[in-house]
Amino acid sequence: MLVQKLNQCPEFVAGDATLLRELLHPDKQPIALRYSLAHAIVLPGQTSKLHALKTSEVYYILSGSGEMRIDAETQPVEAGDAIYIPPNAQQSIHNSGTEPLVFLCIVDPAWRAEDETIFAD
Repeated sequence: MLVQKLNQCPEFVAGDATLLRELLHPDKQPIALRYSLAHAIVLPGQTSKLHALKTSEVYYILSGSGEMRIDAETQPVEAGDAIYIPPNAQQSIHNSGTEPLVFLCIVDPAWRAEDETIFAD
């Protein structure tokens, strides 16, 4: 059995400028998963850098509110929303609220640095 404690996973600033903690990744733990699972935070007033993954991704909003941009479309998001991000879509998320925007990121197949492109501001 593998149980990951969020507060025991190191927090780091991801390439897209979100605060990230990787919970499950098949390259980092002896688990048979296709996907990776991470916990992300965007602080009030901040926006993740515009980026794209070669893989599909799902965000599940745990708390806070904001605006999700996928390609040319922007929609408000809040706790309880699941957002599907197709492969190669340009994406960013903005925290328009007053509390941290907290969400889970599921990347399938598992996230790899070489599959991500960060776009210039």
